[in-house]
Amino acid sequence: MSSMDLITLFDLPTGQEGTVRSGPVAADGETADHELALRLFEIGFIEGERVRVVARGHPGGDPVAVRVGNTMFALRRFEAERVLVAPLRGVVA
Repeated sequence: MSSMDLITLFDLPTGQEGTVRSGPVAADGETADHELALRLFEIGFIEGERVRVVARGHPGGDPVAVRVGNTMFALRRFEAERVLVAPLRGVVA
């Protein structure tokens, strides 16, 4: 899968599943703030983990509710934009 097939977790459509392909990255491509990276890692956003966007806040879709394993988390937009995922084709809940 090329990097062009990756999207941010925030851009994953509601109900769609994806696989985490890259840990937290900053908007400019540099490694994200260490504390944010550690927090996301600790709650399960690790390479290869399957995730699903469950719901979005209104207006603007912020925050976004995401299921990782059997746990659901609410992430702010700037957090969800730091996780790159590969959408799983045809897997919509």
